[in-house]
Amino acid sequence: MSARPETVTATYQPRHMAAPQGPAQRKFRPEIQGLRAVALGLVVAYHVWLGRVSGGVDVFLLISAFLMTGQFADRNRRGVRVHLGRHWIHTFRRLLPAAAVTIAGTVFAALVFLPGTRWASILEQAWASLAYVENFVLQRDAVDYYAGNHAAASPFQHFWSLSIQGQVFLLFPLLFVGMAAVCRRLRLHYERVLFWLFAAVFLVSLGYSVYFTAVSQSEAYFDTLARLWEFALGALLALVSRRITLPRRAAAVAGWAGLASIVACGLVLQVDGAFPGFAALWPTLAAGAVILAGVDGGPAGVHRILTMRPLQRLGDISYGLYLWHWPLLVMALAVSGKDRMGWLSGSAVVLAAAVLGYLTTRFVDRPWRAWPWPESSRRRGLVAVAACAAVVAVPVASVQVSLQAANYKALANASRDNPGAAALVPGYAGRPDPSASLLPLASTVSQDWAHLPEPCSADLGLPSELAHVCTQSSPADPAAITKNVLVLGNSHSQQWLAAFEPIAVQHSWRLYQLAKGGCFYDPEAVVDWDECNDYNKVVAEHLAANPPDAVVLVGTVAAPSSPEETLTPGLERLVEGFLARGIQVVAMRDNPRFTFNMADCVSQHGADALACRPLASAVLAQQDPLVPFAQMFQEGFFPIDMTDYLCPAGDCRGAIGNVFVYLDDNHLTSTYAASMSPMLEQRLFEATGW
Repeated sequence: MSARPETVTATYQPRHMAAPQGPAQRKFRPEIQGLRAVALGLVVAYHVWLGRVSGGVDVFLLISAFLMTGQFADRNRRGVRVHLGRHWIHTFRRLLPAAAVTIAGTVFAALVFLPGTRWASILEQAWASLAYVENFVLQRDAVDYYAGNHAAASPFQHFWSLSIQGQVFLLFPLLFVGMAAVCRRLRLHYERVLFWLFAAVFLVSLGYSVYFTAVSQSEAYFDTLARLWEFALGALLALVSRRITLPRRAAAVAGWAGLASIVACGLVLQVDGAFPGFAALWPTLAAGAVILAGVDGGPAGVHRILTMRPLQRLGDISYGLYLWHWPLLVMALAVSGKDRMGWLSGSAVVLAAAVLGYLTTRFVDRPWRAWPWPESSRRRGLVAVAACAAVVAVPVASVQVSLQAANYKALANASRDNPGAAALVPGYAGRPDPSASLLPLASTVSQDWAHLPEPCSADLGLPSELAHVCTQSSPADPAAITKNVLVLGNSHSQQWLAAFEPIAVQHSWRLYQLAKGGCFYDPEAVVDWDECNDYNKVVAEHLAANPPDAVVLVGTVAAPSSPEETLTPGLERLVEGFLARGIQVVAMRDNPRFTFNMADCVSQHGADALACRPLASAVLAQQDPLVPFAQMFQEGFFPIDMTDYLCPAGDCRGAIGNVFVYLDDNHLTSTYAASMSPMLEQRLFEATGW
């Protein structure tokens, strides 16, 4: 949705060249208001009922740049000087009230309706949305394997487009004012200079967008530079539209063809998988055709539809409706447990969003925009902006402080109240408080990944590609190292670091890790991920030159909520290669994986809920696949199975001993893995004889 620095009554000049000091004409363009409404309708409908992206947001991006460029071009023609500071304050004073109310309301709803496991991320994104950097957070998480469960959409995800627009609302005025100063000094034609400037921005950004979309579409989707060409296209459209007059029939054809193309875009293209590269030219050029057609199509023109009262009214509340529709959809899905809204429930969401959008526009947006006091000085304008920010900052900061205090309190009593796996040991005599908070706290559980404390030592001989990702735990005196043990593989190997580190410390091992999330270590296999293939090749070369004493890896792969557990790809080849070089192999059996977020389940329903305790027979093979596999090797290969501490009495639990077992749908928390360390040590030494 296009965040509006001004209402849609932005300056529009007639198509013939106006005199430099001539008055602005035709300030209000109802057909653009109608186009905004159509694009919004597509965004909402596709989100709510189809679970897809429509391309309507790209239309909003173009419209916002078109209107902004028209404003600045008109001001320059009339000789009006723009003071950047005042302009920026004015812009964000008008944008923030509705956004701030929505952000604060969404945070409150999240605390009520969403599990505590999601609160930390939501609070972070509330700050990011307020600061217009939400796209950067989403871009980071889109390519971060350890960022959490991507299936659970953030209620602030739609702020990515508002964030990019906010950034452009800072950048473009700087260009407009800077070029005006240059043109005055050098006596250049302002709009001609702007045309070539934005033509260059368009070409550079589009080229980058096409490249980046091909390389990493999930990152490019939220990238400001990859989207900048859409704004530049809107700016170019504003600069040339005054000089172009389409014949009536051509205008009618262009208008209807453009509107039909906008509607069809989301049906034909997989927008969220192809944008913002070349494919995004479809909706933006189509919107440009509608804008160029304007009202020149005569009785058969598309403006006859776009200027109808229902679309005008929808356009009036478009900002508020866009702000509210997505968080309401996310909350409704979370409460209902559905993956997608039906027609009836979806209609209820749309109706609720329309009501909130209207109320926000009527009682927040319009009164605040009409309030003259902040416009009288920059100081008052800054006070108004700060007041809007405080609507979000105060409650969000208060919640974060409260969560931190609860975390400190829980940690203070952890040794007594949160034994984790120790509670399963026969003869355990502790008395944990059954009402104690689970650890880690639900708000931080998704970040409870296992890590080692030090960068790897130079004497390991690591190449530069691995030196910056390798970490270790080792004795203070290198001469005291009794064994080099490498934890190798992906995140399912990494999660055992918390259990192995205390063992390594006690026995003076150097424990180090080369684990890459989502990447199975099998250097002879070629997968559809170049980064993984390259990483495996470098690791294989390093191990050939610098073999450790032992390697720890995960030897099986559990299927989500299924007993179809298999050996890790290429395991036989790997074990044979390691043993041939005198490297012992410890193979951990994989933990159960699920089709739902186990941490969310526990947070929502409680640790004892049946929904959070599936049978082990339903999520793991009846027999550990490593047992028959181990018979192939006489010595040097040691399978370890800790399933009884994950699925005691045959049911796999989400919390044991007041500790979260899982941080998502398939990874163990560092806290729980650490609680299994004494039991792992016993089994490890019984198996290996170390």
